[in-house]
Amino acid sequence: VQLQASGGGLVQAGGFLRLSCASSGLTFSRFAWAWFRQAPGKEREFVAAISWSDVATYYADSVKGRFTISRDNAKNTVYLEMNSLKPEDTSTYYCAAGPFSLRSDNYNYWGQGTQVTVSS
Repeated sequence: VQLQASGGGLVQAGGFLRLSCASSGLTFSRFAWAWFRQAPGKEREFVAAISWSDVATYYADSVKGRFTISRDNAKNTVYLEMNSLKPEDTSTYYCAAGPFSLRSDNYNYWGQGTQVTVSS
């Protein structure tokens, strides 16, 4: 199983980034997918999740209205569109696959992380 996260980078506050997580080796459509983030010295925190059926999505309050999670079952890829970025969004972002949950320890598979840095 491989999850390859990409799309991170350096952006100014108010800017936009689109993260992607391409997967292989698992049945993509049968999993819920999520994005978490972890800044240096801090615990990993939930960002967004999307159910296997694409019916339900859930967002952390800190990103609600700014971030959008989506999935493309044909491409085995999950996305995180991030608008109106703030310096406090600076973190390493991880994609994960598993049962629909807000808890990181419920997810079975993890990507390697992609760094997002937002300058003020």
